[in-house]
Amino acid sequence: MRRLLGAMALLPALAACSSTTEPGATPPAASSIPAPPADTPTTPPAATPTPTPTPERRASPDDVDVSVATRAVRHLAGVIGPRPGTSPAYVEAADWVQDRLEASGWQVTRQRFPTPAGVSWGVPVKAGPSVNLVATRGDVAPGKPWLAVGAHLDTVPQAPGAEDNASGVGALLATADAIAETRTRLPVVLIAFGSEEPRGPTDDDHHYGSRAYVASLTPTERRGLRGMVSLDRVGVGDVMPVGTPAEPNALTDEITAAARRADEATVLDPFQRSSDHWSFVRDGLPGARLGSTPYAGYHSEADTPDVVRRSQLAAAARIVVSWLR
Repeated sequence: MRRLLGAMALLPALAACSSTTEPGATPPAASSIPAPPADTPTTPPAATPTPTPTPERRASPDDVDVSVATRAVRHLAGVIGPRPGTSPAYVEAADWVQDRLEASGWQVTRQRFPTPAGVSWGVPVKAGPSVNLVATRGDVAPGKPWLAVGAHLDTVPQAPGAEDNASGVGALLATADAIAETRTRLPVVLIAFGSEEPRGPTDDDHHYGSRAYVASLTPTERRGLRGMVSLDRVGVGDVMPVGTPAEPNALTDEITAAARRADEATVLDPFQRSSDHWSFVRDGLPGARLGSTPYAGYHSEADTPDVVRRSQLAAAARIVVSWLR
């Protein structure tokens, strides 16, 4: 105890002998540290991101606003017009569709891919790059199941492409708008495909955008895909064709059941390979098509917005939303 008291008595003297704090010594009192200048910037604490909550309300076919689809048909076919997949008009159309998707709250990435030169429905077309627009809501997780809906955005050179395929893109945008803030049974990916139209006579001479997209999928993504629906020529007729590359199957059964729940009429269209769903099926993935009713203006200058029926656009989007929910 006497040694401790003696040591304490020496402390004032030691402090007076030096104005420098040695390593390990007691630092000066807070009152002796000068305050920083008033304009010294300070770094605020990092904000903790707030996770986006999962919407509680389930998507419903009644959420479909068909005017979203009709506006798309009028703009793509009536304002932009013919838009082969490597043309400046296609780039303009892709910019417009991306703006619409992002305005509905979707996150859009662009997938660039090459398209060869060839002959598209009798008209020579140049080689060049095209793009797919891939939209998600941020809920697709690696290794988890997911669903895909696509529509090709390009046309043959001579056609404004109202039915083929502004109708499909319009239904895609109406679907995007309807489910943007509602819950679906699985995460959803929406794709606007480039360069679907033929540039030669065989199965390998078209569907370039969807083939590029399928080729880009990882093994994990392939295992998780539970179904893909292609919206292609969905705006004419009185009933909605449900197409499959072979016989009816589990996916087409799902779609026809979804159509019944939405009170929309369908007809099966087996051995149907002439759309982007075929790129998935030929690679072992589940795919089906909505649309393909014959019409007089196919691949011609007569494929104008007046060809497309509002009721069929609504039916296509309502069937898809019913399937997704």
